Amino acid sequence: MRVSVLGSGSAGNATLVEAGETRLLVDAGFSARDLARRLEAIDVDPASITAIVLTHDHGDHTRGAGVFARRHGTPVYVTDLTREACAGLFRGGEDLRAYRAGHPFAVGRIRVEPFITVHDAVDPVAVAVVDEATGTRVGVATDLGRPTAQVRHALAGCDFLILEANHDEVMLRTGPYPWSVKRRIGSSHGHLSNHAAARFAVELLHPRLAGVVLAHLSGECNHPALAREVVGTALARAGYQGWLEVAPQDEPLPFVDVEALRLRLGPAQLTLL
Repeated sequence: MRVSVLGSGSAGNATLVEAGETRLLVDAGFSARDLARRLEAIDVDPASITAIVLTHDHGDHTRGAGVFARRHGTPVYVTDLTREACAGLFRGGEDLRAYRAGHPFAVGRIRVEPFITVHDAVDPVAVAVVDEATGTRVGVATDLGRPTAQVRHALAGCDFLILEANHDEVMLRTGPYPWSVKRRIGSSHGHLSNHAAARFAVELLHPRLAGVVLAHLSGECNHPALAREVVGTALARAGYQGWLEVAPQDEPLPFVDVEALRLRLGPAQLTLL
């Protein structure tokens, strides 16, 4: 299984997961043209995308879904409530396929396991995706609000984790947003801070966890080096020796081969944990 975060932040979010010939796009929060540009930057033909899964209705996760689906004939998996909230994106000619949180479904070689989050959207979910051939498990969990018991259960045992580290608490408190926005971001229905992400990442740590990508960083209230320091220090103290990266907003991360990453980890992390 290979993974590339095409970009992540308040201006747009999309993640590509590839298993064999199956290429799954989790969210499509950039314009269709920009999505195509980002895919081509990692040598992926936009027409080769097997399906798109939308996690919730916010524009930074859905913006390009309709145009991309029409342009490339790509099926879009979406919950009924999210489809209604995003009605303006769709014109009726798209291949829209309904799914429900708690009900796994197959897209080619990939099993998608959607689970409820507490973000302030009409029907928010996050997903774990599993390569049916190898059992490799990847969690894509941004816009979490707070890590509930259901979220913890769904992300347990992931080989690779994409986890939001949205803001630094001090930068949020002193930053330029109106107080109403600050309250929303910092609430239990908003986004995880760096320290909250660090605590949650340590909770999810287990010997097979080979890679972590910090995602959905605020451009106003966070900095990649700060997020990496806070989360990386907490993981290192817990014995983690795996790969850690921060997803940029403006360009895709190169493909990461999750199985190869896990093999390189070797027995050292198992011993430490």
